[in-house]
Amino acid sequence: MAPGREHDVRRFETCGQAWIGALRHVWTAGVAGLDDSGPIIEGPPVLFEVASLSWEDPLLREHGDRVGLARRARERTRPGAQERDGPGLRGPGLCGPGLGGAGGVDRLGWVVDLLRARPWTTSAWIPLALPGEPAEGLPCVTALSFRIRGYRLIMTGMFRSQDVYGGYLTYIPLRGVQLQVAEELGLPAGPLRVFVDVPHVRVADAERVAAVLTALPKPSAA
Repeated sequence: MAPGREHDVRRFETCGQAWIGALRHVWTAGVAGLDDSGPIIEGPPVLFEVASLSWEDPLLREHGDRVGLARRARERTRPGAQERDGPGLRGPGLCGPGLGGAGGVDRLGWVVDLLRARPWTTSAWIPLALPGEPAEGLPCVTALSFRIRGYRLIMTGMFRSQDVYGGYLTYIPLRGVQLQVAEELGLPAGPLRVFVDVPHVRVADAERVAAVLTALPKPSAA
């Protein structure tokens, strides 16, 4: 797919293709910036959607962090993980106050009830940041939005900022949340949408990013 304007939805078939697309977006359009972790290459805001996500994605297994992939895959199957952490949302920059009952509210249950009662609504979204939370404690995913369109459940994860070099480690757990809500509604899951306000890569990872993009010179968008 040819690059679109800044706020066009970029569509990818797989998580690996979306990861390469996000890396290329920052690499080609980014400028020098600074983050709490140090110097970064900061890209323009980006919105994309992914049709299929799996820990077994061939691109991720070949070019991603194999140790990180294996660790996250183990975390999703450890005893009690779903009950304690929600559907795979523990990890760097991902969780926040949680989904399963923060402040006595079952957030995903609230979403399901709302969409059952008003399937056309655009109000089924939940914040993941607490008011007045210290800046250093803010999650990178600040909100999740759920919509039923074309008899499918579409979910959008909104990131205030993301180091896209390891971004795929958050996309697949987000898909788990979408699948859980879709199952409770008795609907198939549509694409996962991701909006990142400040996509970036660390300058310290620049050589690794260049190596990945050199190995995959053609765009990977569907």
